[in-house]
Amino acid sequence: MSKKKKIKKTLVDQILDKAGIAHDSLEINALEGKLLDDVAEHQIYKTLALTGDKTGPVIGIVPITEHLSEKALAKISGNKKVSMIPQKDLEKTTGYVHGANNPVGIRQKHAFPIYIDQSALELGQMIVSAGEIGRSIRIDSQALADFVGASFADLTVK
Repeated sequence: MSKKKKIKKTLVDQILDKAGIAHDSLEINALEGKLLDDVAEHQIYKTLALTGDKTGPVIGIVPITEHLSEKALAKISGNKKVSMIPQKDLEKTTGYVHGANNPVGIRQKHAFPIYIDQSALELGQMIVSAGEIGRSIRIDSQALADFVGASFADLTVK
């Protein structure tokens, strides 16, 4: 009989629990490429913080194995162009360090527009950071989008 290790809930876990949104807490460090057996790499999504020339900060969420199309994100977010927020400004803009940005935590503090790549909707569920390095959540893609007010769009470089 194997005992499942109890992992401490992150703030993101607590927010989702309070809202009654089902999710799994995972210990994954996608930056180091260490994955669990039941986690497929294509399910893992990175949360990228950019700034638009018209809207200011905008969040794009794409598969970790893909590249964000800044052109596509700019168009859908009503900007002429968007660019990555410099790493030195990331924590003061989103509240999170590189590798820990997540849509749930960002939405709690800011009303930045959030866009999730269409592939997450097709998969049905996705894995995103839980706000701490090495911690992630697996969640229904539509439930996450509804909770953070995100839209789905084709955001990857083709």
